[in-house]
Amino acid sequence: MTVETMNHESTANVQDPSDLELFRQLSKEEHVAQAALTTLYRRYSQRVYTYCRKVLADQDLAKDFLQETFVRIYDTGKQEKPVDNIPAYLMSIARNLCLTHKSRSTRQYVEFEDFHVHTHDVPYEQKELLGLIQMSLELLPEEYREAFILREYNGLAYNEIAEVVGVSVHLIKVRIFRAKKRLREILTPYLNDIQHKA
Repeated sequence: MTVETMNHESTANVQDPSDLELFRQLSKEEHVAQAALTTLYRRYSQRVYTYCRKVLADQDLAKDFLQETFVRIYDTGKQEKPVDNIPAYLMSIARNLCLTHKSRSTRQYVEFEDFHVHTHDVPYEQKELLGLIQMSLELLPEEYREAFILREYNGLAYNEIAEVVGVSVHLIKVRIFRAKKRLREILTPYLNDIQHKA
């Protein structure tokens, strides 16, 4: 191995520390901890936000819970508590925040506005389809919807979802399979109707 290669690898390691190394840095002096938190935020904020937005159907609340999630992991790092899987831990925090809010909330309606925020420039048929998908997600049982969102929108592996939710990998696979099956059943009549209109 040449000196240049060693230097390059050393630089790469400094520039791209592992999640666990970043987590350990949260307990160090303030400027190091803030830099580590910023990197973790850059890596995982979109994943956490997407989960919160899909579960809560509330853009502003999702942003609040996104910030609270990273405040809590920062506090956990400061206390030097052991964490093995940073993405799963972040999703567990976000999930607990969402579930606590939903259990306290008496609101029974679904807000679709934020789902359409990024669809203003797509054809009407696509907007209609996106709205149908969101509506269909709301019709799924809670445990099916959560597993499906974590898999399809957040890109978590089955074992990561199992760790977040606290059930077996097999049960997660069953829930996602049933969620997809139920979504097809709900959407098929609407999709057929859209095709006939085309």
